[in-house]
Amino acid sequence: MLEFLAYIIVGISLLVWSADRFTDGAAAIARNFGVSRLIVGLTIVAIGSSSPEIFVSITDSLKSCAPDAINCGPSVAIGNAIGSNITNVALVLGITALVKPLLVNSSMLKREIPILFAVCFMAYYFLFDRQLSHFEGLILLTSLIFYFIWLVRLGIKSRQQHDPMIEEIVEELPDQMSNGKAIFWVIVGLILLVASSKLLIEGAVGVAEAMQVSETIIGLTIVALGTSLPELAASVAGVLKDEHEIAIGNVIGSNIFNLLAVLGIPALIAAPSVDKEIITIDYPLMIGLTVSLALMAYGLRGPGKINRLEGGVLLAVFIGYYIVRVF
Repeated sequence: MLEFLAYIIVGISLLVWSADRFTDGAAAIARNFGVSRLIVGLTIVAIGSSSPEIFVSITDSLKSCAPDAINCGPSVAIGNAIGSNITNVALVLGITALVKPLLVNSSMLKREIPILFAVCFMAYYFLFDRQLSHFEGLILLTSLIFYFIWLVRLGIKSRQQHDPMIEEIVEELPDQMSNGKAIFWVIVGLILLVASSKLLIEGAVGVAEAMQVSETIIGLTIVALGTSLPELAASVAGVLKDEHEIAIGNVIGSNIFNLLAVLGIPALIAAPSVDKEIITIDYPLMIGLTVSLALMAYGLRGPGKINRLEGGVLLAVFIGYYIVRVF
């Protein structure tokens, strides 16, 4: 048990570190070849920040199974996709709002929320029969491409209108570096992402067997918490610098990405079955938290805001969810 927990801790630590190196290198290469700072921030940096979930999803979908395995599929990946979304809203925004109340002034951010709802209900429709098909995975991943196209076009338009979120995205891009150094970090980051995701999956499967719980539970809780740490760090750092839109934008973008990519990858590769509790417990909670996020971001009485009281409620929901789901 302790050995597998060590695998998880080391795997998550390396995932987070290597994702940062990979993102910095890829963003630098793109900028060196003349790609605009805005497009780099909206696409490459966004993908890089979700790379821990992506590589966990790919590794879990490709893992080998014992001949006598009763239920061997990418359960950790599915749990990670849903659990990360719950963690992003309840824990990340909860803690961030407790540190400093969040204000929402970005029109682009408010336009992304309806996209998040559309993606939520599309994924729920696919999950409802408790089976993800290859075709549904293809739809999810194709939708991701269209989302990025829409996001870049909206970003260009919003920058012309001096949207605060776009300004913050451009300002927060990593420092420039030479092509040689950038390529080095891309290669190192990629190798460590693959190795650490394999280590994390091995640890997650081992802990699930030792605790006699499903791999989905481990994906929903321990793995989701670990892979959401970059969003937590980015959101807290953003709000401390009064970059409120970055804090909330990280969560909304990550949640869209998790449903389209992290859920779409195992569907396309393995067409897995889905635990009943995902449909009856976890996904409804995720939708409820998404509704709460939308109400707070739009603001019923004035500008959108997540105050400390609302942050405390979100954090309490997260703690209660973990207690109920694990024990």
